[in-house]
Amino acid sequence: MSPASTGASAVTLPGALPSSSPTTASGALARSAADTRLRPGDRAFRRANLALFAAGIATFVLLYATQGLLPLLSEDLDLTPGQASWTASAATLGLAVALLPASALSDRYGRTAVMTASVLAATAVALLLPLAPDLTTLTALRAVQGAALAGLPATAMAYLAEEIHPSALASAMGLYVAGNSIGGMGGRLVSGWAGAAWGWRWGLAASAVVALLAALAFRLLIPAARQFRRTPVDARALGRTVSAHLRDPLLLRLYALGALFMAVFGAVYNTVGYRLTSAPFHLPQSIAASIFVVYLVGTVSSANAGRLTGRLGRRGTLYVAIGTTATGLLLSLGNSLPCALLGLVLITAGFFIGHATASSSVGRTATHGRAQASALYLIAYYLGNSLGGTIGADAYHSAGWSGAAAVGLAAMALAAGVTLYATHRAIQARRGPALDTLRA
Repeated sequence: MSPASTGASAVTLPGALPSSSPTTASGALARSAADTRLRPGDRAFRRANLALFAAGIATFVLLYATQGLLPLLSEDLDLTPGQASWTASAATLGLAVALLPASALSDRYGRTAVMTASVLAATAVALLLPLAPDLTTLTALRAVQGAALAGLPATAMAYLAEEIHPSALASAMGLYVAGNSIGGMGGRLVSGWAGAAWGWRWGLAASAVVALLAALAFRLLIPAARQFRRTPVDARALGRTVSAHLRDPLLLRLYALGALFMAVFGAVYNTVGYRLTSAPFHLPQSIAASIFVVYLVGTVSSANAGRLTGRLGRRGTLYVAIGTTATGLLLSLGNSLPCALLGLVLITAGFFIGHATASSSVGRTATHGRAQASALYLIAYYLGNSLGGTIGADAYHSAGWSGAAAVGLAAMALAAGVTLYATHRAIQARRGPALDTLRA
């Protein structure tokens, strides 16, 4: 991984320019004036942030609508945790499969058009979910919904990377991820509470209504893309772009980190409802569903991830995220409710810091094909969620909470290895020029 980048561009004050270089000064001012990307203080910047915040809410309300209902699905349809978890994993698998085609369509038809079509189509499928007669139909509809939703997360990061000035990209990406956390929390709370009161079908219906409101807010607020340049869909060019990204060592490490952080999150949140409603806690379903309020921690931590990166650098922030997540997993092993809750808070905070850091780094690292770079990150991210969620649910079924926590700890050990390797490479890169100087 390359040396840490905060996402903030260096600013040269007019007084610092040499007085003997008026051409250089006027050239710098001309370049600054020509840069029309959105900055803090612009009305369009605020609208873009709010629109993508709403998009994040809609995305995660839809994507994880069944996660807060898994114990109810198991009870009503006589399913194991692993079987019920497929209603969550199918959506993320469908999304992962459709991400690259959706990103290519956004290059052809525009970022805002694809994002709008994506979120409205996924919301339409959400209205059908409460009518599913069995697990097979529900799982199939969830896969279709995930595929329909793919255009929004793949394109959103590319839209931000193109439209937002680099000095504000980290904070804008953090706010988008914060919207993800609000959507994740709100979707689970609404579906969980409605499901506890009237059954899982009404829980899904309530999530669909919340997502529809967020989708409409997104459409009304999103500014037109000013930096977007339409390009034709070219399968060969797409293949070359994807191949180039997959040969970039830094991007590969960022993709791996996204997958590993999300594996933890899937394993934990697919099983925490089962744990809280069983021994030793025996919480009612309505109370267990309220546990998703800890997503507020993710909102705060992701929105401040850019500031933390500015202080500690990218790798330093990743170490904090890994350590926080692992500490939360270990703490959650205790059989007291305060330990379980505090552990969940730390897991959530660590995950969102790690995800915000890795995802914003993808946008800064890719110098071309940003939509495809973002799509590859999200493919890895959601595959990590699907695998981690399913493996974690099976581990919980076999060994209880310690099994699910072990899956998470293994993922964080791998994430630490990836980051340590990046640190080692960076140290070697810094030593190289110094050794060459000594030999000269």
